[in-house]
Amino acid sequence: MITVHHLENSRSHRVLWLLEELAVPYQIKRYQRENSLLAPDSLKKVHPLGKSPVITDGNRVIAESGAILEYLQLKYDSEHQLALSHEDEQIQARYWLHYAEGSLMPLLVMKLVFAQFGKKPVPWLLRPAGIALSKGIQKAWLNKQLALHGSVIEEHLTQHPFFAGSRFSIADVQMSFPLLALQLRGSLRDTPATARWLETMQQRAAWQRAIQQGGEIELSR
Repeated sequence: MITVHHLENSRSHRVLWLLEELAVPYQIKRYQRENSLLAPDSLKKVHPLGKSPVITDGNRVIAESGAILEYLQLKYDSEHQLALSHEDEQIQARYWLHYAEGSLMPLLVMKLVFAQFGKKPVPWLLRPAGIALSKGIQKAWLNKQLALHGSVIEEHLTQHPFFAGSRFSIADVQMSFPLLALQLRGSLRDTPATARWLETMQQRAAWQRAIQQGGEIELSR
């Protein structure tokens, strides 16, 4: 049986969601974040990087969200319910599958890191400078980049109901986590198509079952 090594408030929700979509039996091993918000060292016993998501399937240990989703579809989508028959949609799905972690998530992680500049463990004497530096970089560059990415996503979802095009795919599963993070920060208020897409995903029965199994997602601002 597949074991999902599930870190609270993490990308591993995607894995639970896809397993529920495919009706694949699995079990969850839960991990709590340290005070640093990092994963506990016990995850390194599963994979040397000690990060989530990671699954074990027999003797296989598979990490990285995109790789896990592709593996699960390849091995367990026996009824081809997520298969895409049109080449253009296959290309679109592959693009968004890699875009989520390759282009969008690094910006969101930077946003999270900059938000810590005025907090512990930064020494209190340095926090005012840290806050000023953080605000300056975000205003001059990071917020503009996020706005650009948001507009590209919005344009795509204005024209298509799903990231691959006309059909739900693992690209939608992969894109869910960064768009949840953007929603939390209020960044979807001016992107109605993106907000509508996220609401549609959250209404899927498999999404709701994944929440029941893995817990609510409460991302830090």
